[in-house]
Amino acid sequence: MTQRISFQELPADLMTGLSKIGGYLKKCDIEQKLLDLLYYRASQINGCAMCLDIHFKEAIHHGETHQRLHGVIAWRETPYFDAKERAVLAFTEALTNANQQDINDDIYDALTEHFTTEEIATLTLAISTVNTWNRINKTFRTVPGHYQVGQYA
Repeated sequence: MTQRISFQELPADLMTGLSKIGGYLKKCDIEQKLLDLLYYRASQINGCAMCLDIHFKEAIHHGETHQRLHGVIAWRETPYFDAKERAVLAFTEALTNANQQDINDDIYDALTEHFTTEEIATLTLAISTVNTWNRINKTFRTVPGHYQVGQYA
């Protein structure tokens, strides 16, 4: 696979804007391990090899297990995820597939059982951001496999 566009070719303001969002998400009140799960699931849905590489490594670094990461693609059929995580995974799938699936009341109501309005807004931003990165990396054909934990901190 040959990369089409490198990040060094991009306007500096584009990367600065995305980096600011990333900085906010690293410091938000939602635990990084939970964010790693949603990043990983969205990247699975979108088939983004670069983001799967990044978020697998970050998730392991944050204490996630291989078993749960391998099971996230079939999270409904596994006992590995609690109600809070299931609510986030359902929301991640619905928002990632917003062109095919509504964010229905059941999905939203499950979130409200575990998260404040502010946290739901942050989850929405996190899912939207990983979907943006998935699309950027797929378009640019960013080559996976070289990411080191914390590289984009």
